[in-house]
Amino acid sequence: MATRRWLTDREQAMWRGFMEMCRALDLAIEAQLAEHGLSTADYALLVPLSETPAGILRPRDLGHAIGWDRSRLAHQLRRMEQRGLVRRFHCPTDARGTMVELTAAGRQAIDVAAPGHVETVRRHLIDLLTPAEIDTLTAIAIRVISTAAPSCDTAEPSASDPG
Repeated sequence: MATRRWLTDREQAMWRGFMEMCRALDLAIEAQLAEHGLSTADYALLVPLSETPAGILRPRDLGHAIGWDRSRLAHQLRRMEQRGLVRRFHCPTDARGTMVELTAAGRQAIDVAAPGHVETVRRHLIDLLTPAEIDTLTAIAIRVISTAAPSCDTAEPSASDPG
């Protein structure tokens, strides 16, 4: 039987502090986005769509950009499509593929919410750190993501798939 490697007091304090920090940041960001009628899931999808020149991505590329699996992406897109933030359509060059497009309402939603979102991130994280701490946290994040990020099935649904 393998020996369990329990966390030391120092490691446990770091882990619990990290988890509490993540929850606090999530709550602050959720509250700010809710002021604009958006969820963090809405915003997660609106950002990569708004960063493309035409506001259009294939679902698999959108899912890959945010690290979501196909099912979660399909359900969220359905909800956002019902609210008029995005629309899905068949790809004109690939009969099997679909595309996701940011609508005018989706563009307006992110344009209105983004300044407050950035201010919230600055107030609760960025402005509390020194430039060296930002570099360190960035390096840590990259290292952790490279070992902990799950691979997700973001294969594009077929035209017959409702998602």
